[in-house]
Amino acid sequence: MTIPLRPVSAVEALADALRRRVLSGELAPGTPLPEQELSAAYGVARPTVREALAVLVHEGLLRRERHRSAQVAEVTLDDLDDLMFVRRPLEDLVAVALAGRRVAGADAALDRMAALPADAPWSDVVAEHMALHQAMVVEVGSPRLERLYGVLAAETRLGLVRLRTVYTDRDVLVAEHRELLDAVARGPADAARRAVAAHLDHGWGEG
Repeated sequence: MTIPLRPVSAVEALADALRRRVLSGELAPGTPLPEQELSAAYGVARPTVREALAVLVHEGLLRRERHRSAQVAEVTLDDLDDLMFVRRPLEDLVAVALAGRRVAGADAALDRMAALPADAPWSDVVAEHMALHQAMVVEVGSPRLERLYGVLAAETRLGLVRLRTVYTDRDVLVAEHRELLDAVARGPADAARRAVAAHLDHGWGEG
């Protein structure tokens, strides 16, 4: 039996193209995205541009004020420090819940990250990085934890854009996550918690 694929609309295609540019760092924080320029650049109508931008605003990757062009959201180092202040206790819950368990979805995301070609855009690394941590959260089996974690997704992704300057060698990033998943799988809970805490204790690159 064949399963039909849902065709991708122009709005989805444009949103995906812009998302990749944001998450690869090509479009820096604060960069304005005028509808008319995007319409001309991508050869689509302005209503299509407007809808695509609305998708990314909803995701938290863009911000828009009334009567102004949308712009790439800015996340400061203070924002990221506060983000980690909230993420650490959530990740600690994940560590306790998953200690001694292997998370197949997280392993699969890490394998995909490791298999990316050397010239893959950083947005692909961000996607697999997010998929890995999301798989661990989902594995816990708490819908409320998933919702709380989801609220932080946009700022987390924007923070990960900064890490491209920290992890110029992607093999180092892969190795760190391999160590994390192995430590959680081995357990016990205290060791898993220490591994997660150490994993989250990193810098964000230059401000």
